[in-house]
Amino acid sequence: MPVSERHEVPLRVAVIVGSVREGRQGRAVTEWFLGAAAGDDSLELDVIDLAEVELPLVMPGWGGRPSPEAVAALADVSPRLASADAFVVVTPEYNHSFPAALKNFIDWHHAQWQAKPVGFVSYGGLGGGLRAVEQLRLVFAELHAVTVRDSVSLHGPWSGLGQDGEPRDAAVCAGAAKGMLGQLAWWGRVLRTGRAELPYAG
Repeated sequence: MPVSERHEVPLRVAVIVGSVREGRQGRAVTEWFLGAAAGDDSLELDVIDLAEVELPLVMPGWGGRPSPEAVAALADVSPRLASADAFVVVTPEYNHSFPAALKNFIDWHHAQWQAKPVGFVSYGGLGGGLRAVEQLRLVFAELHAVTVRDSVSLHGPWSGLGQDGEPRDAAVCAGAAKGMLGQLAWWGRVLRTGRAELPYAG
């Protein structure tokens, strides 16, 4: 497919809801983000909610085989990650880091992340989840992914979520979402073209 035609194909973005805790705000944050991204026909968004992915905590050793439960869970989500051109991770900050369920999900995959961009939407406390994002950047770098520079941070009490699930400073947060998505789309198209022309040697 010529590069010009490839750029017209919508960018497939997997949006990963990283929290599985009872009473979590992750789904509300994700719904807000989807609304902020709505209307952009160049993006095709696929939500993967980790609360609906029952991956075991124990991974097989080198050369081992996943359990039947893991195989069933991976059969649904792994192809969706593989077909994605880019990712957005929605994460809270737990104890200056990100949720264990999110790390488990990341670690069950490898090639699916390679040579693809990752953007972040974080939330929680005064820091807005930024420490979780900084640690995730290290994890994704090890997996040969490219994290975009700008992120979206919802931090209380100024731009945290209100009772209606919307950010208190909606204009600033919407602007941050547009900026992050612009960077994600640029990297997503460039890397998609690169992978098509020259397979990544990871």
